Amino acid sequence: MRKTISVLMVSLIITLLLSFGASAEAVPEMQVEINAKSACLMDADSAEILMAKNIDDRVYPASVTKIMSLLLICEALDEGKIMLDSIVTVSENASEKGGSQIWLKQNEQMSVGDLIKATAVASANDACTALGELVAGSDEAFVSLMNKRARELGMTNTHFENCTGLDDTTDNHYTTARDVALMSRELLKHKRILSYTTIWTDTLRGGKTELTNTNKLVRFYQGATGLKTGTTSKAGCCVSATAERDGLRLIAVVMGSDNSNDRFTAARKMLDWGFANYSSVLLKPDMSNVTGVKVINGFEEKLNPVCVEEKRFLIKKGEQGDIQQSIELPVDLAAPVEKGQIIGYIVFNLNGEEVERYKLISEKRIDEIGIIEKYRRIIKNIL
Repeated sequence: MRKTISVLMVSLIITLLLSFGASAEAVPEMQVEINAKSACLMDADSAEILMAKNIDDRVYPASVTKIMSLLLICEALDEGKIMLDSIVTVSENASEKGGSQIWLKQNEQMSVGDLIKATAVASANDACTALGELVAGSDEAFVSLMNKRARELGMTNTHFENCTGLDDTTDNHYTTARDVALMSRELLKHKRILSYTTIWTDTLRGGKTELTNTNKLVRFYQGATGLKTGTTSKAGCCVSATAERDGLRLIAVVMGSDNSNDRFTAARKMLDWGFANYSSVLLKPDMSNVTGVKVINGFEEKLNPVCVEEKRFLIKKGEQGDIQQSIELPVDLAAPVEKGQIIGYIVFNLNGEEVERYKLISEKRIDEIGIIEKYRRIIKNIL
């Protein structure tokens, strides 16, 4: 009996240690002082977290929620489900949304492009709701799509109750600084959104409705590209601030500041630190050392591999000159060779450590020769 208890205790201890290790992911500490409940700075290309504060604490997102709404709208545009010049007839439900709005009237008609502008620039709840209903058929169906997409992106601590971020009627609408950074990163992959999120002032309805961006960094921060602010009594002042300089794209998420000035100051501090300490290097493959590969028994006797990859890599300032390339290629390979088949790799190393590898592939198919051609080549080699 005593032996059985000891075994059970050991098993329990191991389980606890493993579970602790799985949940105790190390994240870099904050390098600047900020006033916010939680925050993080992420590299948009690699998704690497550069600094963090309470990164996985659940918080109310307010209108930062609309990042997910805009992501689904951009994906619907890319898939051809909706068009920018499509005309939307506003529903009663959309027209009754409170908070930030452009005062849409029931049955009023407006283009998808103008509704996106109102959502991205002025954080208009009525415009966002109208777009969600267009994409999914109803407000409820659109929110369901938002939660599904969040799960797909690995946003494990997020749940949406609406597409706007209004939190006066629910306590079950939450996210985290990490999850906001993840959905911001995904939205940035849709370049079209930057033509809206970088607008400072604009108009709708032929100049009758004026819009001013709720994100002050768009006007006052060098390289700012967006992305979305949010403010409610429950959430406090929030922002997902994105900026790009010299190819380095950063996402600074600030959740739950006491006032608007604090959130922008926090975002600015994190972005400044990121741009001061990191660079984004475009890893361009050097093909000068990539030799042809002999194809045994192929209709073509030599194959010249190609590389179609080109990515950015995050490095600390001053390390760019230490990146080295090496080639991994076989001397020969047997036919048939398929188009797109991986032949070898270009390997990038920083200070002796591998950081990336690109595939070297065949750009065409090379079929195997028949028995007669094989004998002909044998005879030719003998002679």
